Amino acid sequence: MNKEFIEAMDELEKEKHISKDILLETIESALVSAYKKNYGTAENVRVEIDRDTGDIAVLMRKDIVNEDDIEDDMIQMSLEEAQEIDERYEIGDSIEFQVTPRDFGRIAAQTAKQVVVQRIREAERGMVYDDFINRQGEIITGTVQRKSGDTLFINIGKAEGILSANEQVPGEHFDVRQRLKVYIMDVKKTTKGPQVFLSRSHPGLVKMLFELEVPEIQDGIVEIKGIAREAGSRTKMAVFSEDENVDPVGACVGTRGSRVQSIVDELYGEKIDIIFWSDDPAELISNVLSPAEVEEVIIEDENIMSATAIVPDYQLSLAIGKQGQNVRLAAKVSGWKIDIKSHTQYFGDGEDEEGYDDDEEIVENDQAPEEEIIEADEAPAEAYDEPEIVEIDEALAETEEVSAEADEAPAADATEEELEPEKE
Repeated sequence: MNKEFIEAMDELEKEKHISKDILLETIESALVSAYKKNYGTAENVRVEIDRDTGDIAVLMRKDIVNEDDIEDDMIQMSLEEAQEIDERYEIGDSIEFQVTPRDFGRIAAQTAKQVVVQRIREAERGMVYDDFINRQGEIITGTVQRKSGDTLFINIGKAEGILSANEQVPGEHFDVRQRLKVYIMDVKKTTKGPQVFLSRSHPGLVKMLFELEVPEIQDGIVEIKGIAREAGSRTKMAVFSEDENVDPVGACVGTRGSRVQSIVDELYGEKIDIIFWSDDPAELISNVLSPAEVEEVIIEDENIMSATAIVPDYQLSLAIGKQGQNVRLAAKVSGWKIDIKSHTQYFGDGEDEEGYDDDEEIVENDQAPEEEIIEADEAPAEAYDEPEIVEIDEALAETEEVSAEADEAPAADATEEELEPEKE
Protein backbone atom coordinates (compact mmCIF):
# COMPACT_ATOMS: atom_id res chain seq x y z
CA MET A 1 0.00 0.00 0.00
CA ASN A 2 1.11 3.56 -0.57
CA LYS A 3 0.01 7.14 -0.39
CA GLU A 4 -2.50 6.64 -3.23
CA PHE A 5 -4.35 4.21 -1.02
CA ILE A 6 -4.69 6.87 1.68
CA GLU A 7 -5.95 9.35 -0.91
CA ALA A 8 -8.57 6.81 -2.04
CA MET A 9 -9.68 6.49 1.59
CA ASP A 10 -10.10 10.27 1.73
CA GLU A 11 -12.27 10.23 -1.41
CA LEU A 12 -14.45 7.43 0.00
CA GLU A 13 -14.94 9.42 3.17
CA LYS A 14 -16.22 12.40 1.17
CA GLU A 15 -18.44 10.48 -1.27
CA LYS A 16 -19.84 7.69 0.89
CA HIS A 17 -19.59 9.51 4.21
CA ILE A 18 -17.61 6.59 5.63
CA SER A 19 -15.09 7.52 8.29
CA LYS A 20 -11.49 7.05 7.10
CA ASP A 21 -10.33 5.99 10.57
CA ILE A 22 -13.06 3.34 10.80
CA LEU A 23 -12.05 1.99 7.38
CA LEU A 24 -8.38 1.76 8.31
CA GLU A 25 -9.15 0.12 11.65
CA THR A 26 -11.29 -2.46 9.87
CA ILE A 27 -8.48 -3.15 7.38
CA GLU A 28 -5.99 -3.56 10.24
CA SER A 29 -8.24 -6.11 11.95
CA ALA A 30 -8.66 -8.00 8.67
CA LEU A 31 -4.89 -8.05 8.11
CA VAL A 32 -4.33 -9.52 11.59
CA SER A 33 -6.74 -12.33 10.72
CA ALA A 34 -4.96 -12.86 7.38
CA TYR A 35 -1.55 -13.01 9.09
CA LYS A 36 -2.72 -15.55 11.64
CA LYS A 37 -4.26 -17.64 8.88
CA ASN A 38 -1.06 -17.69 6.81
CA TYR A 39 1.69 -17.49 9.42
CA GLY A 40 0.32 -18.96 12.62
CA THR A 41 -2.31 -18.30 15.25
CA ALA A 42 -0.36 -16.14 17.66
CA GLU A 43 -2.51 -13.79 19.70
CA ASN A 44 0.26 -11.24 20.20
CA VAL A 45 0.30 -9.76 16.68
CA ARG A 46 -1.12 -6.45 15.54
CA VAL A 47 -1.07 -4.57 12.22
CA GLU A 48 -0.46 -0.87 11.97
CA ILE A 49 -1.10 1.28 8.86
CA ASP A 50 0.60 4.64 8.65
CA ARG A 51 -2.14 7.28 8.25
CA ASP A 52 0.07 9.46 6.04
CA THR A 53 2.15 7.12 3.87
CA GLY A 54 -0.01 4.00 3.86
CA ASP A 55 2.90 1.76 4.92
CA ILE A 56 1.90 -1.46 6.68
CA ALA A 57 3.81 -2.94 9.63
CA VAL A 58 3.11 -6.24 11.34
CA LEU A 59 4.23 -5.97 14.97
CA MET A 60 4.71 -8.82 17.40
CA ARG A 61 4.74 -8.34 21.14
CA LYS A 62 6.69 -10.55 23.57
CA ASP A 63 7.07 -10.54 27.34
CA ILE A 64 10.59 -10.41 28.81
CA VAL A 65 11.35 -13.22 31.30
CA ASN A 66 14.35 -15.15 32.58
CA GLU A 67 15.77 -17.60 30.11
CA ASP A 68 14.86 -20.48 32.42
CA ASP A 69 11.24 -19.37 32.59
CA ILE A 70 10.58 -19.36 28.85
CA GLU A 71 7.61 -21.66 28.02
CA ASP A 72 6.61 -20.33 24.58
CA ASP A 73 9.14 -18.48 22.50
CA MET A 74 6.33 -17.04 20.32
CA ILE A 75 5.15 -14.85 23.18
CA GLN A 76 8.19 -14.75 25.48
CA MET A 77 11.78 -13.50 25.15
CA SER A 78 14.78 -13.81 27.41
CA LEU A 79 16.25 -10.77 29.10
CA GLU A 80 19.56 -11.24 27.28
CA GLU A 81 17.90 -11.13 23.84
CA ALA A 82 15.90 -8.08 24.80
CA GLN A 83 18.89 -6.19 26.08
CA GLU A 84 20.67 -6.82 22.78
CA ILE A 85 17.94 -4.69 21.22
CA ASP A 86 17.87 -2.13 24.00
CA GLU A 87 19.79 -2.30 27.30
CA ARG A 88 16.99 -0.52 29.18
CA TYR A 89 14.65 -3.54 29.05
CA GLU A 90 14.05 -5.40 32.30
CA ILE A 91 12.20 -8.52 33.37
CA GLY A 92 8.45 -7.94 33.20
CA ASP A 93 8.62 -5.48 30.32
CA SER A 94 7.11 -6.12 26.90
CA ILE A 95 8.95 -5.69 23.65
CA GLU A 96 7.33 -5.08 20.29
CA PHE A 97 9.16 -5.55 17.00
CA GLN A 98 8.30 -5.74 13.34
CA VAL A 99 7.82 -9.14 11.69
CA THR A 100 6.28 -8.17 8.39
CA PRO A 101 6.67 -11.04 5.88
CA ARG A 102 8.15 -10.28 2.50
CA ASP A 103 5.07 -11.36 0.52
CA PHE A 104 2.63 -9.79 2.95
CA GLY A 105 1.99 -6.89 0.55
CA ARG A 106 0.05 -9.11 -1.85
CA ILE A 107 -2.03 -10.60 0.98
CA ALA A 108 -2.61 -7.13 2.39
CA ALA A 109 -3.83 -5.78 -0.96
CA GLN A 110 -6.33 -8.60 -1.48
CA THR A 111 -7.59 -8.38 2.07
CA ALA A 112 -7.87 -4.59 1.95
CA LYS A 113 -9.90 -4.74 -1.24
CA GLN A 114 -12.37 -7.24 0.20
CA VAL A 115 -12.70 -5.32 3.44
CA VAL A 116 -13.19 -1.97 1.75
CA VAL A 117 -15.88 -3.29 -0.62
CA GLN A 118 -17.70 -5.04 2.23
CA ARG A 119 -17.41 -2.04 4.46
CA ILE A 120 -18.78 0.27 1.77
CA ARG A 121 -21.83 -1.99 1.35
CA GLU A 122 -22.45 -2.10 5.07
CA ALA A 123 -22.01 1.64 5.37
CA GLU A 124 -24.45 2.32 2.54
CA ARG A 125 -26.99 -0.03 4.07
CA GLY A 126 -26.52 1.63 7.41
CA MET A 127 -26.99 5.06 5.87
CA VAL A 128 -30.17 3.95 4.10
CA TYR A 129 -31.50 2.45 7.33
CA ASP A 130 -30.71 5.58 9.34
CA ASP A 131 -32.30 7.74 6.67
CA PHE A 132 -35.60 5.85 6.54
CA ILE A 133 -35.83 5.04 10.25
CA ASN A 134 -35.84 8.80 10.89
CA ARG A 135 -38.57 9.23 8.26
CA GLN A 136 -40.83 6.57 9.73
CA GLY A 137 -44.37 7.93 9.92
CA GLU A 138 -43.94 10.20 6.91
CA ILE A 139 -45.20 9.92 3.34
CA ILE A 140 -42.98 9.59 0.29
CA THR A 141 -43.59 9.55 -3.44
CA GLY A 142 -42.40 6.45 -5.25
CA THR A 143 -42.73 4.58 -8.53
CA VAL A 144 -44.02 1.04 -8.97
CA GLN A 145 -40.93 -0.89 -10.02
CA ARG A 146 -42.27 -4.42 -10.24
CA LYS A 147 -45.04 -6.74 -9.10
CA SER A 148 -44.88 -10.11 -7.41
CA GLY A 149 -48.38 -11.51 -7.07
CA ASP A 150 -50.37 -8.91 -5.16
CA THR A 151 -47.24 -7.35 -3.63
CA LEU A 152 -45.85 -4.17 -5.17
CA PHE A 153 -42.19 -3.16 -4.99
CA ILE A 154 -41.84 0.62 -4.95
CA ASN A 155 -38.72 2.53 -5.93
CA ILE A 156 -38.30 5.22 -3.25
CA GLY A 157 -34.82 6.42 -4.11
CA LYS A 158 -31.95 4.72 -2.29
CA ALA A 159 -34.10 1.76 -1.30
CA GLU A 160 -36.89 -0.46 -2.57
CA GLY A 161 -40.08 -0.33 -0.54
CA ILE A 162 -42.54 -3.19 -0.09
CA LEU A 163 -46.28 -2.54 -0.42
CA SER A 164 -47.97 -5.77 0.60
CA ALA A 165 -51.52 -6.74 -0.33
CA ASN A 166 -52.71 -6.18 3.25
CA GLU A 167 -51.57 -2.55 3.15
CA GLN A 168 -53.23 -1.78 -0.16
CA VAL A 169 -56.68 -0.20 -0.48
CA PRO A 170 -59.42 -2.38 -1.99
CA GLY A 171 -60.29 -1.11 -5.44
CA GLU A 172 -56.95 0.62 -6.07
CA HIS A 173 -54.83 -0.72 -8.93
CA PHE A 174 -51.39 0.53 -9.94
CA ASP A 175 -49.34 -0.27 -13.01
CA VAL A 176 -45.58 -0.54 -13.35
CA ARG A 177 -43.89 2.90 -13.55
CA GLN A 178 -46.96 4.58 -12.06
CA ARG A 179 -46.22 7.17 -9.37
CA LEU A 180 -48.01 7.14 -6.03
CA LYS A 181 -47.78 8.47 -2.50
CA VAL A 182 -47.15 5.90 0.24
CA TYR A 183 -46.79 5.95 4.02
CA ILE A 184 -43.53 4.69 5.60
CA MET A 185 -44.88 2.26 8.14
CA ASP A 186 -41.81 0.36 9.35
CA VAL A 187 -38.09 -0.12 8.63
CA LYS A 188 -36.17 -3.30 9.49
CA LYS A 189 -32.55 -4.41 9.16
CA THR A 190 -31.88 -7.63 7.27
CA THR A 191 -28.81 -9.42 5.93
CA LYS A 192 -29.66 -8.12 2.46
CA GLY A 193 -30.00 -4.57 3.68
CA PRO A 194 -32.81 -2.50 5.18
CA GLN A 195 -36.40 -3.32 4.24
CA VAL A 196 -38.88 -0.44 4.08
CA PHE A 197 -42.51 -1.46 4.59
CA LEU A 198 -45.04 0.88 3.00
CA SER A 199 -48.80 1.36 3.33
CA ARG A 200 -51.68 2.96 1.47
CA SER A 201 -54.35 1.98 4.00
CA HIS A 202 -52.77 3.41 7.18
CA PRO A 203 -54.64 6.34 8.83
CA GLY A 204 -51.31 8.13 9.00
CA LEU A 205 -51.40 8.55 5.22
CA VAL A 206 -54.50 10.77 5.47
CA LYS A 207 -53.04 12.65 8.43
CA MET A 208 -49.77 13.40 6.62
CA LEU A 209 -51.63 14.42 3.45
CA PHE A 210 -53.52 17.03 5.48
CA GLU A 211 -50.27 18.24 7.05
CA LEU A 212 -48.84 18.78 3.58
CA GLU A 213 -51.99 20.42 2.24
CA VAL A 214 -53.02 22.63 5.19
CA PRO A 215 -50.44 25.26 6.29
CA GLU A 216 -52.28 25.80 9.58
CA ILE A 217 -51.53 22.19 10.56
CA GLN A 218 -47.86 22.58 9.61
CA ASP A 219 -47.60 25.73 11.73
CA GLY A 220 -49.32 24.08 14.69
CA ILE A 221 -52.31 26.43 14.67
CA VAL A 222 -54.67 23.55 13.89
CA GLU A 223 -54.12 20.19 15.58
CA ILE A 224 -55.40 16.80 14.48
CA LYS A 225 -56.71 15.26 17.71
CA GLY A 226 -57.93 11.94 16.39
CA ILE A 227 -58.31 10.05 13.15
CA ALA A 228 -59.96 6.75 12.20
CA ARG A 229 -60.08 5.19 8.79
CA GLU A 230 -61.63 2.34 6.90
CA ALA A 231 -59.49 2.50 3.79
CA GLY A 232 -61.32 2.96 0.53
CA SER A 233 -64.61 3.85 2.20
CA ARG A 234 -64.57 6.60 4.85
CA THR A 235 -62.29 8.52 7.21
CA LYS A 236 -63.26 10.54 10.28
CA MET A 237 -60.87 13.19 11.55
CA ALA A 238 -61.29 15.44 14.59
CA VAL A 239 -59.46 18.80 14.57
CA PHE A 240 -58.99 21.55 17.16
CA SER A 241 -57.46 25.00 17.40
CA GLU A 242 -56.65 27.04 20.48
CA ASP A 243 -56.91 30.21 18.41
CA GLU A 244 -60.51 31.43 18.64
CA ASN A 245 -60.14 33.30 15.36
CA VAL A 246 -59.33 30.14 13.42
CA ASP A 247 -61.99 27.71 12.26
CA PRO A 248 -60.17 24.34 12.30
CA VAL A 249 -62.76 22.58 10.17
CA GLY A 250 -62.87 25.38 7.62
CA ALA A 251 -59.07 25.48 7.44
CA CYS A 252 -58.99 21.77 6.53
CA VAL A 253 -61.84 22.03 4.03
CA GLY A 254 -60.42 25.07 2.27
CA THR A 255 -62.09 27.55 -0.06
CA ARG A 256 -64.98 25.77 -1.77
CA GLY A 257 -63.52 22.50 -0.50
CA SER A 258 -60.31 22.85 -2.52
CA ARG A 259 -57.97 21.47 0.15
CA VAL A 260 -59.97 18.44 1.12
CA GLN A 261 -60.85 17.73 -2.50
CA SER A 262 -57.19 17.33 -3.49
CA ILE A 263 -56.78 14.75 -0.71
CA VAL A 264 -59.96 12.94 -1.78
CA ASP A 265 -58.57 12.78 -5.31
CA GLU A 266 -55.30 11.30 -4.03
CA LEU A 267 -57.32 8.66 -2.17
CA TYR A 268 -59.43 7.92 -5.26
CA GLY A 269 -62.76 9.23 -3.94
CA GLU A 270 -62.60 8.11 -0.31
CA LYS A 271 -65.09 10.07 1.84
CA ILE A 272 -63.63 12.24 4.60
CA ASP A 273 -65.59 13.60 7.58
CA ILE A 274 -63.89 16.54 9.33
CA ILE A 275 -65.38 17.27 12.73
CA PHE A 276 -64.70 19.68 15.57
CA TRP A 277 -62.95 18.25 18.63
CA SER A 278 -64.27 19.15 22.08
CA ASP A 279 -63.01 18.44 25.58
CA ASP A 280 -66.63 17.98 26.64
CA PRO A 281 -67.36 14.25 26.14
CA ALA A 282 -71.05 14.81 25.38
CA GLU A 283 -70.33 17.42 22.74
CA LEU A 284 -67.50 15.35 21.28
CA ILE A 285 -69.67 12.25 20.94
CA SER A 286 -72.44 14.31 19.38
CA ASN A 287 -69.95 15.72 16.87
CA VAL A 288 -68.29 12.44 15.91
CA LEU A 289 -71.65 10.82 15.13
CA SER A 290 -72.16 13.36 12.34
CA PRO A 291 -74.01 13.45 9.95
CA ALA A 292 -76.63 11.99 12.32
CA GLU A 293 -78.44 14.33 14.71
CA VAL A 294 -78.08 13.49 18.41
CA GLU A 295 -80.82 14.44 20.88
CA GLU A 296 -78.87 13.69 24.05
CA VAL A 297 -75.65 12.03 25.21
CA ILE A 298 -75.69 10.23 28.55
CA ILE A 299 -72.28 9.50 30.12
CA GLU A 300 -72.57 6.03 31.65
CA ASP A 301 -69.06 5.62 33.13
CA GLU A 302 -66.18 8.08 32.70
CA ASN A 303 -63.60 5.60 33.99
CA ILE A 304 -64.16 3.12 31.19
CA MET A 305 -65.29 5.92 28.82
CA SER A 306 -68.72 4.52 28.10
CA ALA A 307 -71.68 6.58 26.89
CA THR A 308 -75.14 6.26 25.35
CA ALA A 309 -76.24 8.49 22.48
CA ILE A 310 -79.98 9.02 21.93
CA VAL A 311 -81.04 9.86 18.39
CA PRO A 312 -84.46 10.40 16.77
CA ASP A 313 -86.10 7.23 15.53
CA TYR A 314 -85.70 8.22 11.89
CA GLN A 315 -81.96 8.95 12.46
CA LEU A 316 -81.05 5.59 14.03
CA SER A 317 -79.87 3.89 10.86
CA LEU A 318 -77.89 7.00 9.83
CA ALA A 319 -76.17 7.15 13.23
CA ILE A 320 -75.17 3.50 13.09
CA GLY A 321 -74.13 3.68 9.46
CA LYS A 322 -73.78 0.98 6.85
CA GLN A 323 -72.74 -2.21 8.65
CA GLY A 324 -72.05 -0.11 11.76
CA GLN A 325 -69.37 1.96 10.04
CA ASN A 326 -70.37 5.40 11.34
CA VAL A 327 -70.52 4.47 15.01
CA ARG A 328 -67.40 2.30 14.68
CA LEU A 329 -65.34 5.18 13.31
CA ALA A 330 -66.87 7.57 15.85
CA ALA A 331 -65.77 5.31 18.71
CA LYS A 332 -62.20 5.11 17.35
CA VAL A 333 -61.89 8.87 16.88
CA SER A 334 -63.31 9.82 20.26
CA GLY A 335 -61.90 6.92 22.25
CA TRP A 336 -65.34 6.34 23.85
CA LYS A 337 -67.47 3.23 23.79
CA ILE A 338 -70.71 4.51 22.27
CA ASP A 339 -74.09 2.77 22.52
CA ILE A 340 -76.67 4.09 20.03
CA LYS A 341 -80.35 4.04 21.00
CA SER A 342 -83.37 5.54 19.31
CA HIS A 343 -85.71 7.83 21.20
CA THR A 344 -88.35 5.10 21.44
CA GLN A 345 -85.85 2.44 22.52
CA TYR A 346 -84.58 4.55 25.40
CA PHE A 347 -87.75 6.27 26.63
CA GLY A 348 -90.36 3.73 25.51
CA ASP A 349 -93.54 4.18 23.45
CA GLY A 350 -95.52 7.37 24.15
CA GLU A 351 -93.02 8.66 26.68
CA ASP A 352 -90.60 11.53 26.48
CA GLU A 353 -87.78 12.96 28.49
CA GLU A 354 -90.20 15.50 30.03
CA GLY A 355 -92.63 12.82 31.36
CA TYR A 356 -95.84 14.16 32.88
CA ASP A 357 -95.46 17.64 31.40
CA ASP A 358 -96.07 16.17 27.98
CA ASP A 359 -99.15 14.29 29.28
CA GLU A 360 -100.65 17.51 30.59
CA GLU A 361 -100.13 19.16 27.22
CA ILE A 362 -101.89 16.25 25.56
CA VAL A 363 -104.87 16.58 27.91
CA GLU A 364 -105.22 20.29 27.17
CA ASN A 365 -105.15 19.56 23.47
CA ASP A 366 -107.96 16.96 23.92
CA GLN A 367 -110.26 19.41 25.75
CA ALA A 368 -110.05 22.20 23.21
CA PRO A 369 -111.69 20.29 20.33
CA GLU A 370 -114.63 19.24 22.57
CA GLU A 371 -115.51 22.86 23.32
CA GLU A 372 -115.32 23.76 19.66
CA ILE A 373 -117.58 20.84 18.74
CA ILE A 374 -120.21 21.90 21.26
CA GLU A 375 -120.24 25.45 19.94
CA ALA A 376 -120.61 24.17 16.42
CA ASP A 377 -123.59 22.02 17.40
CA GLU A 378 -125.34 24.93 19.13
CA ALA A 379 -125.04 27.26 16.14
CA PRO A 380 -127.52 25.36 13.86
CA ALA A 381 -130.03 25.11 16.70
CA GLU A 382 -130.18 28.88 17.02
CA ALA A 383 -130.50 29.31 13.25
CA TYR A 384 -133.57 26.99 12.97
CA ASP A 385 -135.94 28.08 15.79
CA GLU A 386 -139.70 27.39 15.91
CA PRO A 387 -141.09 30.63 14.35
CA GLU A 388 -139.16 30.08 11.18
CA ILE A 389 -140.40 26.49 11.00
CA VAL A 390 -144.04 27.64 11.39
CA GLU A 391 -143.77 30.11 8.55
CA ILE A 392 -142.45 27.41 6.29
CA ASP A 393 -145.41 25.16 7.19
CA GLU A 394 -147.97 27.91 6.44
CA ALA A 395 -146.36 28.54 3.05
CA LEU A 396 -146.62 24.87 2.23
CA ALA A 397 -150.32 24.85 3.27
CA GLU A 398 -151.16 27.77 0.99
CA THR A 399 -149.37 26.03 -1.87
CA GLU A 400 -151.55 22.93 -1.33
CA GLU A 401 -154.81 25.01 -1.40
CA VAL A 402 -153.80 26.59 -4.72
CA SER A 403 -153.10 23.19 -6.13
CA ALA A 404 -156.53 21.95 -4.99
CA GLU A 405 -158.37 24.84 -6.67
CA ALA A 406 -156.43 24.23 -9.86
CA ASP A 407 -157.50 20.61 -9.81
CA GLU A 408 -161.18 21.41 -9.19
CA ALA A 409 -161.52 23.93 -12.05
CA PRO A 410 -160.67 21.58 -14.92
CA ALA A 411 -162.89 18.97 -13.35
CA ALA A 412 -165.96 21.25 -13.52
CA ASP A 413 -165.34 22.19 -17.15
CA ALA A 414 -164.99 18.62 -18.10
CA THR A 415 -168.42 17.79 -16.50
CA GLU A 416 -170.25 20.45 -18.47
CA GLU A 417 -168.73 19.26 -21.77
CA GLU A 418 -169.70 15.72 -21.03
CA LEU A 419 -173.34 16.73 -20.25
CA GLU A 420 -173.86 18.76 -23.41
CA PRO A 421 -174.02 15.80 -25.80
CA GLU A 422 -176.55 14.13 -23.56
CA LYS A 423 -178.83 17.15 -23.81
CA GLU A 424 -178.72 16.99 -27.55
